[in-house]
Order: sequence, then C-alpha cells, then structure tokens
Amino acid sequence: MKTPDNRLLYLLLLRQPNTGPGPTPTQMREIMARFAAWMADLRAEGALVSSHGLKPKGKILRGRRGATIADGPYAEAKEIVGGYVLIQARNAAHALRLARGCPGLDYRLAVEVRPVKH
Repeated sequence: MKTPDNRLLYLLLLRQPNTGPGPTPTQMREIMARFAAWMADLRAEGALVSSHGLKPKGKILRGRRGATIADGPYAEAKEIVGGYVLIQARNAAHALRLARGCPGLDYRLAVEVRPVKH
C-alpha cells in the first residue's frame, strides 16, 4: 500500500523466542533504551507509522466464523509475535535497512519484514 508521499508500507513483526532464558532486568532496561532510540530514529526519518508491543496471551479463532476459540499462542510455539512496527519506506531494500536497526536482533529477536498489500 502506498502512502500519500508515494512510499510503501511494511509491517515489521517482532518475533521473540518462546523458549530459553529471558533477559535479566538490567538487560531489559538496556533493550528498552535501545528500542526507544530506534523508534526516535524511525520517527526522525519520517518512517514510523505505528508501533506497539503485544501482551503474551490472546485468543486464536479457527473454523467457520471463528467457531473454535483457543488460548494462544501455543505453549509449543518456538517463537511468538511480541510486537509490531508499521513503517513507510521507499522500497524493500529501504525497509530492510530500517529493520536492521532493530536492537532486538542482538537479543535473539527475529524481525519479519512484510509488505502491506495495496
């Protein structure tokens, strides 16, 4: 999807491991400070559209009209989506460059870069 200034929208899905040790409180403070700086950089570049972390639990609907409702994410999932960042970028290469700035990549996080359909 193109923005009014002809840039494309990309959704960055922040996938975090659902196994292994989590960050210590000290590491979490460092991570959050680095995320704040990354968000400020995206905002200064005019790339940030929206961003939110997600609570760890939710509901998963399946079947016709969501007839089956389960708690999610599943405990056996190797990764869970912990948040998202919606950005606008000139092209895919620009979106990847912006995504590479995610500080979570240094802490076992994976960033999935998905173009938003027009």
